[in-house]
Amino acid sequence: MNNFDAKKVKEELINWLKDWFKENGNGCKAVIGISGGKDSTVTAALCVETLGSENVVGVLMPNGVQKDISDSIRVCDHLGIANVTINIEDAVKAEIKNVEGSLKKLGIEKLSEQTLINLPPRIRMTTLYAVSQTVNGRVINTCNLSEDWVGYSTRYGDSAGDVAPLANLTVEEVKELGMELGLPRDLVYKTPSDGLCGKTDEDNLGFTYAVLDKYLRTGICEDKNIKDLIDHKHKINEFKMKLMPSYKYGEIKIDK
Repeated sequence: MNNFDAKKVKEELINWLKDWFKENGNGCKAVIGISGGKDSTVTAALCVETLGSENVVGVLMPNGVQKDISDSIRVCDHLGIANVTINIEDAVKAEIKNVEGSLKKLGIEKLSEQTLINLPPRIRMTTLYAVSQTVNGRVINTCNLSEDWVGYSTRYGDSAGDVAPLANLTVEEVKELGMELGLPRDLVYKTPSDGLCGKTDEDNLGFTYAVLDKYLRTGICEDKNIKDLIDHKHKINEFKMKLMPSYKYGEIKIDK
């Protein structure tokens, strides 16, 4: 974990993103959901370095009242990027009402708690793509390796996107990258929370990111109970990190 070269990784990531945009969206803007946390902040800063601030659009998506939305605004102001605020509360309420109403035919009165937690991130991703396709953009995923490894992301919600620059970096590495990018320290080291269920990420997970990151990079976890918990979470959520499986049939004859 101590061998991470933030400057080198920053330069490589910027060059990698430049190449990706040339091949997959030449002339397109980067569209990013700005939560005010480290991941979206670092991702936005990387895109500014790659494409210029004029080609990055931040999308703020509170679900009703977001207590720390001032941090999201700070990120956009600090980076000098255009931004819009789209409150998803009405869409979330409408979807809950519609789905619950339909499920009553099956004898189900209420959506499950996990459904209610995951619905807002999925509506946020729908919103991001609505903005992206309208401004000629590409949606930038903001998930990191630590979160993905234990399934701390919503399938087709925050785990979606067109390109994922931080997907192979741990939480600690993202923080170091953020400091190398010259971002405000309080935003980079802000206590991570999904902003949806009222708990911190680490409260929900049952272990700290420091312990998880050490385990990922060294294979060492001194607490066997925590090691078992991490391994269990990874096993049951591993499908999220894979492409959707499909039945293989026939051959494609077209020469590429």
